Amino acid sequence: MSTTWQDEVAAETRAGGRISDRFIVDKVRAAVLAQRLPPGTRLPEVALGDIFGVSRSVVRKALTRLAADHVVSQQPNQVARVRAPSIEETRETFAARRLVEGEVAALLAGRLDDALLATIASRVEREAEAHGRGDEAARIEHSLAIHHLLAEHSPNRVLGAMLTDLIMRTSIVIALYKRAGLSSCYLAEDHPALLNYLREGDGEAARRCVHDHLQALEGLLDLSTRETRIDLMAILGQRESVTP
Repeated sequence: MSTTWQDEVAAETRAGGRISDRFIVDKVRAAVLAQRLPPGTRLPEVALGDIFGVSRSVVRKALTRLAADHVVSQQPNQVARVRAPSIEETRETFAARRLVEGEVAALLAGRLDDALLATIASRVEREAEAHGRGDEAARIEHSLAIHHLLAEHSPNRVLGAMLTDLIMRTSIVIALYKRAGLSSCYLAEDHPALLNYLREGDGEAARRCVHDHLQALEGLLDLSTRETRIDLMAILGQRESVTP
């Protein structure tokens, strides 16, 4: 991200806005998806309240919503943490997403109007541009937008809702298990190919493209146990680094 969280919080305050639990949810989710808050990161209520300038009750509402979205884990009398899926859950999540997103893509092939196809094409182009300039956060944002567009426009709304959930789950998994030293999980040919199949109305080719894309992503992961330690204050960029 080009600005720190408190820059955005300060701007919101200057504009007369009130920091809501939804604001916090959006910021934490964005940081997780951009792999700036890895799984296992502690999210103390006091620290988050200080960062966003809100009461602990607002923070608790935000954490409850994040838990419902499978972004954080909450246990009684314990500090909330960004979720850390097991290796078994990781494999199951990718298998489920291949089934669901493959079916959604097959259903959508040949059914998208020109405006939506143009929106997806724009995201595909912007993803490539972001990768080219080394902006991984923007690349992830555009990549996720492509998949969310499929979920949002799924002819089967139940499958669409399931896909939205699975996109988040796999994003967290990638943040945890991305192979050390791998700067990006970018697969340059996959999204352009999927766009072509959707435009041409080739449902089975779209399904295979999704399956191959997700299989390749899973292949880029290092499915071994890791310890994750992170300085929350440093990630949020508020003050001097303080270990939570």
